[in-house]
Amino acid sequence: MANEKMSIFFPLKVVSYPQYDCSEDEREDITPREAVAYEDQILAAIAKENRFFENDRGLAEYIHDEALNKKVYSLYPSVEVVDGELWGVMNAGLKEPLSGEEVAALLDYVSGQNSDGYGEGFEQRPIKTPDGEIYVSFWNHENYSLKLEDEMKNKAPDLEHGGPVMGGM
Repeated sequence: MANEKMSIFFPLKVVSYPQYDCSEDEREDITPREAVAYEDQILAAIAKENRFFENDRGLAEYIHDEALNKKVYSLYPSVEVVDGELWGVMNAGLKEPLSGEEVAALLDYVSGQNSDGYGEGFEQRPIKTPDGEIYVSFWNHENYSLKLEDEMKNKAPDLEHGGPVMGGM
């Protein structure tokens, strides 16, 4: 069971296609502010996707680093509105505090899941909204970064000194 929580935020790429047989060039990008209107539909789609986890640990089950796997009890994708914009977020349940190196390893793992793992499959499934179907990618190669909750609140975490880092909401 998790004792603490860490939230890792990242920008989303949300697009719609005005017609069924549109080309990639005809897609319409939805800004993070506009995407807030679809938060409920995106959360429902994530919940539907998360039903396929075969355990109560979500993506944490697949962390290959044995030490990190023991400290990260759970890892689940979600979305959250921050300052009027919709962001992707991975919510981690931690059994123990993570060192700076372990936080860096977890961020690398989340980046991999967003680009080639969970996120790759999720972005290929249409999400029905009142305005039509949208597609949500957890990977935005044009403007991608991962931010801990403290950074989202404009407080820099102490990653360089290797001390314990905990998140929490």
